[in-house]
Amino acid sequence: MAQLDVSKSENPIEWIISAEPVPYETALAEMEARVAAIAAGEASEAIWLLEHPPLYTAGTSAREEDLVAPDRFPVYEARRGGQYTYHGPGQRVVYVMLDLNRRGRDIRAFVKALEGWVIDTLRDFGIRGEIREGRVGVWVPRPEKAPGPDGAVREDKIAAIGIRLRRWVSFHGISVNVEPDLEHFSGIVPCGISDHGVTSLVDLGLPVTMEDLDSALMANFQTAFPEPQS
Repeated sequence: MAQLDVSKSENPIEWIISAEPVPYETALAEMEARVAAIAAGEASEAIWLLEHPPLYTAGTSAREEDLVAPDRFPVYEARRGGQYTYHGPGQRVVYVMLDLNRRGRDIRAFVKALEGWVIDTLRDFGIRGEIREGRVGVWVPRPEKAPGPDGAVREDKIAAIGIRLRRWVSFHGISVNVEPDLEHFSGIVPCGISDHGVTSLVDLGLPVTMEDLDSALMANFQTAFPEPQS
């Protein structure tokens, strides 16, 4: 596990990068311990960049019928908001452990900041990420694909968002598809949405590495999450 502190404030954010896939149960335990320490004033905020082995997670709104292939990969109760999602190699998972006691106790503003962070990061690679009312995550228009049954432009999901708060400290966060096996998403109805597909940076024709994405996420973080007033 590599650690990189990119903040120069009195309350620096610790950036943690795991080089190898992290088992989900391990990640959940470490994340919950860090959140408790942040809430107690015993640790700094942290952003954890990692990958998981292939698995499905069920959010608090997950519907049983959306788990199409229950025996394909391990399924974990995530206890975050949202429905079913897939994690696996080639997908950058970003666990965001920030203290909203310092940053404003506004869940909607926090989710909007996460969306903006992803959109700004994608823009660095020439991708126009968009959000849609009633559809969580970040979407990419695909005009080169055949239109949908209603004639609308097809849209694919490139990033998922699911958070949880404990004592106003966030955990879980976002996932961005760099080069995962997109067929693995077929074992679920991703986020409960069956009318649209999923895509990745490489699927869109961009030879982006995980390191490229990490650098862009770091570069755009301060815009989305300015240093809170002390």
